[in-house]
Amino acid sequence: MKCLYCGSEESKVVDSRSVDLPNSIKRRRECLGCGKRFTTYETIETTQILVIKRDGTRQQFSPNKIKSGIMKACEKRPISMHQIDEVVATIEKRIQNSLDSEIKTETIGEYVMDELKLLDEVAYIRFASVYKQFGDLDAFQEFVQNLSEIVKLKQQDEE
Repeated sequence: MKCLYCGSEESKVVDSRSVDLPNSIKRRRECLGCGKRFTTYETIETTQILVIKRDGTRQQFSPNKIKSGIMKACEKRPISMHQIDEVVATIEKRIQNSLDSEIKTETIGEYVMDELKLLDEVAYIRFASVYKQFGDLDAFQEFVQNLSEIVKLKQQDEE
């Protein structure tokens, strides 16, 4: 690690701590050349994953796009940024653990819906209404009715 102050490439790690970012660690280093201290953040390098879009094109996987979609679905809901970050990290980990170099947008959408269903029903419905691209009101009503039945069964199981 190159020192910010003198450019020396020799340093020692003084302290290491975990951070909120997935697969990351914060290290406090001391330059062996000038003795000054500086902080570095290290992340595990992961394999590049390509997302296969509905039209067949491919683009690089971006957790920020997932986060953006989830934030829109959770707007004006009692959900913290920490909870959203946890959902994104869970989905990202699930994608990385699949060991596939390509993944379909439909699969990512299902992962997001799985997590939102557990987090907040309204956010889940909002996301699903965009993701599923309901053709008409009947299709949307059928989706909401199925969700309602699932919630009722869940509540009966809890009693």
